[in-house]
Amino acid sequence: MLKTQAQIISGYSQKINEVTTKIETTKKLIDQLSLVRIGLFLAEILFFVLLLNSADDNSRTLIQFALLLPVIGFVFVVRKQARLDREIDYQKQLLWVYQNEWNQLNGKPNGYEDGKVFESESHPFSSDLDIFGRASLFSLVNRCYTKTGKDLLAERLSHKSTKAEILARQEAIKEVQEKIEETFDFRANLHGHNIEKIEQIKTQLAGDLGLQLAFVRKKLLRVYVAVAPYITFGLVLSSIFIGGLSGNILGLFVFIHLGINIFLNSKINLVFYSFGGGSGLLNSYAEAIKWTENQPWKSSYILQLFTSKIPISKEIKTLSKVIQKFDARLNLIVGGFLNGLFLWDLQCCISLDKWYQSSSKDVISALNHLGDFEEIISLATLAYNQPAWVFPSIDEGFQLSGTEIGHPLIAVERRVNNDFYLEAKPTVDIVTGSNMAGKSTFLRTLGINMVLAYAGGPVCARSLQLSVFSINTYMRIKDSLNESTSTFKAELNRLKMILKNIEQDKNTFVLIDEMLRGTNSKDKYLGSKVFVEKLIAEKTPGLFATHDLQLADLKEDHPTALRNFHFDIQIINGEMEFDYKLKQGPCSTFNAAILLKQIGLSLD
Repeated sequence: MLKTQAQIISGYSQKINEVTTKIETTKKLIDQLSLVRIGLFLAEILFFVLLLNSADDNSRTLIQFALLLPVIGFVFVVRKQARLDREIDYQKQLLWVYQNEWNQLNGKPNGYEDGKVFESESHPFSSDLDIFGRASLFSLVNRCYTKTGKDLLAERLSHKSTKAEILARQEAIKEVQEKIEETFDFRANLHGHNIEKIEQIKTQLAGDLGLQLAFVRKKLLRVYVAVAPYITFGLVLSSIFIGGLSGNILGLFVFIHLGINIFLNSKINLVFYSFGGGSGLLNSYAEAIKWTENQPWKSSYILQLFTSKIPISKEIKTLSKVIQKFDARLNLIVGGFLNGLFLWDLQCCISLDKWYQSSSKDVISALNHLGDFEEIISLATLAYNQPAWVFPSIDEGFQLSGTEIGHPLIAVERRVNNDFYLEAKPTVDIVTGSNMAGKSTFLRTLGINMVLAYAGGPVCARSLQLSVFSINTYMRIKDSLNESTSTFKAELNRLKMILKNIEQDKNTFVLIDEMLRGTNSKDKYLGSKVFVEKLIAEKTPGLFATHDLQLADLKEDHPTALRNFHFDIQIINGEMEFDYKLKQGPCSTFNAAILLKQIGLSLD
């Protein structure tokens, strides 16, 4: 049984409370462990004082052993605190995810990016239909944090798909919708990390890393680096128990090791600075990938995302461990100690090279496919959050028919839905009506739902059946001072683009709002008339919103190829009332005279 939106909002509230409580509990435990650390430190001081004041050899031996206990306990507590710190960081990201969903369903902005970087005035429809930018379809849908995910979602919302692709994506989105509770953990693992860092790592894996690691592939160097820790360990033991020359030899080895490290430092730095500090990020990404690997997926669209037979999450965790060890060089004292004794940086470079030779290609693919899952999850989350919306039926041939179609960016309490259908063959539909009556909103309502449908997502309607069209729009035409382009020239450029697209793709659907605003009324009518007749001749369906009633009269010349619709107003006690409902036939009631009168101008 589907949840109502009120139940969904309540569910998010409950999750927010649960995660908040868990964060508070974890913080208290971390504070308690901090007190334990202080206690262990004080215990160590106490044992040390007892050691200094003890004259009995047996007591001194016992105290020496006791000195180890606070140290061991301290190490254990520090590691436990580190795990809790990582857990609390994850819980904070999960809290953000739940809070963001609650915010959106309560009319607040989406915390994910709004896609402004994808805005383009030259695109066939994205600017006119509010696909990208503030208060856009992208800002409503987006749940992508990675660059790949955002790019993929933008691609789906701005380019045409085939019927087979749309149906395959619908199947995948519905499958993910059934697992929606688990996707919040997936999103929490990806959110909050340095996006540029993961892109840097992917670029490095796909690019120069192989060449940068070539210096550690020399056999003699590998052999020495492999045996150096054993030699050092033997010299340390010899220095402790034998002394004498052993200590001098150990010092010489440390000096030689530091010299080797300094000599190769520039090459080591090239490798390190692409990965350094990325251990936590990769661990989180590995957890996200692990979730995708552990699901019993059925949809073909998702199954084709898995190109490796081995669990890539394990390979990424291995890489993370190498990088975590490599990060020791960030502490000059610890790094100098480890390099002097064990050639630590070279050990890490060799481990990284072994990993690179066996796993890098599969890891790059898996990291990129996280974006595919984010993009699918974005639309699945929309379907979950809007239980009244439906997945459209994608048909062959020529079809567009919908009931109670509403604009997805208008709040449900203000949204007015309309029914609409095309005839069995293409027509040009003239939509007339008063200012503010709803003509432009209706065109955008139809267009934006078509975009959602072609992305494989749910639509804001009770039902929608449609075939695959290439959408072309003409609505917000702007002049350009930078390009010395007037409004009229910009309009001509837009018309030229639409005509070219119609020639290239016969399955084009055109949405036009008040054509040729930048010229005189006579030329405007004649230009609009010629364009309407061009659409009719090309058998291209279109909706043509206009104030020009003469265009509605074209039905006399094209009785089967042109239809008239309108939005009207009611004048009650001198006040205008709009119902925003689409009606048959041309409009007979306009509001210009009333609006002019309100500002002190009267028409005779």
